[in-house]
Amino acid sequence: PGSHDSFSFWIDEKSPVGPDQAASIKRLARISLVKKLMKKWSVTQSLTFKEQLEAGIRYFDLRVSSKPEEAGEEIYFIHGLFGLKVRDGLRVIDTFLTHHTKEVVLLDFNHFYAMKHVHHMHLINMLQEVFGNKLCMTEQVENVTLQYLWNKGFQVLIFYHYPVSQDFPFLWPGKKMPAPWANTTNVHNLLRFLETTLSERARQSTFHVSQAILTPRLKTIVCGFNTSLKNTLVERNLPVILSWIKSQKPGMKGVNIITCDFVELLDFAETVIGLNSLLLQDERPAPQS
Repeated sequence: PGSHDSFSFWIDEKSPVGPDQAASIKRLARISLVKKLMKKWSVTQSLTFKEQLEAGIRYFDLRVSSKPEEAGEEIYFIHGLFGLKVRDGLRVIDTFLTHHTKEVVLLDFNHFYAMKHVHHMHLINMLQEVFGNKLCMTEQVENVTLQYLWNKGFQVLIFYHYPVSQDFPFLWPGKKMPAPWANTTNVHNLLRFLETTLSERARQSTFHVSQAILTPRLKTIVCGFNTSLKNTLVERNLPVILSWIKSQKPGMKGVNIITCDFVELLDFAETVIGLNSLLLQDERPAPQS
């Protein structure tokens, strides 16, 4: 199980609008109410990193940026507005892993904003400093079983959607973690998209993310001025999404990683983890006649 915009449990309403937003949004954000509205629709998680980990989340969707107006090389999580410093988030994850030595996480750095080469080097050095020997070197995907990771002492797989990944053996290239995005507010269109992309997914050499998320349009946000993503799109549609998840089969021909907004709702993580029992059933020898 994974979380979408995993870091967005804390968004700084007082921060500048991020470089991931259009110039028109930046101009509008000079009005204080606009930032309040942005925050309500930028938050996709309620649980902190520690709470997500304790709930069973093991894949994290991470978008990062420098602050263009700030001196230095500090990197922040971002979703419309700036969030935590990346280093602070990574330390929380590392502490959990240190106390749970058989747990493994997948960190997917898939969007970078306002980052020059020096910022990438700063972030990559940070990843090495924080996780050290826990970092899993790139390997044939099919070889990376839990037993393999436990034998090696690896606990962190980092996917880095930027060409510099090829220079570092512990950075898995972004193409190994495709995450097709439906970009719809309609739950039935979403489920059709998930079915189609699963049928088209590569059968070997990559992971695969099924993003079970609905994305608001500008009209959705304007009409839902007094509401939020959670009570406009997520709570209303999650039962349908969860029913779809329960009908899936994991493995090379099925689902691999599933992400969701507000992962604490309706036992999402428990439901996804439960799909693994189907794999265990397939591995049991057939009864002798």
